Amino acid sequence: QVQLVESGGGLVQPGGSLRLSCAASGSIFSVSAMGWYRQAPGKQRELVAGIVSGGSTNYADSVKGRFTISRDNAKNTVYLQMYSLKPEDTAVYYCNAQIQSSLVPYSWNAYWGQGTQVTVSS
Repeated sequence: QVQLVESGGGLVQPGGSLRLSCAASGSIFSVSAMGWYRQAPGKQRELVAGIVSGGSTNYADSVKGRFTISRDNAKNTVYLQMYSLKPEDTAVYYCNAQIQSSLVPYSWNAYWGQGTQVTVSS
């Protein structure tokens, strides 16, 4: 059993900052790619940022220069530091991780967190 638990969402004014965290726990042998997605009301879920175990990152054009993704491999945790937040960043943010189970050799699966609400409003 693997769980991803997110924290750090909330209400912030435009121009403000938030930091999201997502910790993976359970029967984990290895974690490769981790990422953050978001879904606004009436819209499809979209990739915000991704990071692989070696540290390479990629970002959606809409957040480049404002968001920073990082990870702590020892803690199986991924972070999303968000600066200069805009109302259009309002969404439920989900973390995702590609995890190899310690129970079933060579078994990789994608896992999702429960989501955390980020609201940018004055």
